[in-house]
Amino acid sequence: MQTDKTPTPTLQLSNPPGLYDPTANGYSHVAQVAAGARWVFIAGQGGENADSQLSSDFTEQVRQALNNLRIALAAAGAEVSDVAKLTVLIVDHSLERLEIFGEELHRVWGSAPKPACTLIPVPRLALDGMLFEIEAVAAVAV
Repeated sequence: MQTDKTPTPTLQLSNPPGLYDPTANGYSHVAQVAAGARWVFIAGQGGENADSQLSSDFTEQVRQALNNLRIALAAAGAEVSDVAKLTVLIVDHSLERLEIFGEELHRVWGSAPKPACTLIPVPRLALDGMLFEIEAVAAVAV
């Protein structure tokens, strides 16, 4: 499920000098999108499968949510390498859950730069038992 596609000139991800290096935490500080790009907005994807089944396991929910994100991106003609910004919601956030998310993000993005990302700890999500949700904004060359 990994992609090694280098970000296109449409999207530049960077970590400017003077800020700490967030690479180990799975994100970039800055995402710049070239003029004329086609924007793709992906609604929050949870860990439910196509049959609306939701695992009680956090890792499985993260893995399924990232798979759902890839399906949604593909439907719009985009790939994970086109993602400029992620917003992540985690119920009962902890360092352990952050590490799981980071490992799964690396499984999907591989060694490519990761998008800008905001992680928000939350007490609850839309569905009972839902522990993870991820939304994305992508920029595709036109």
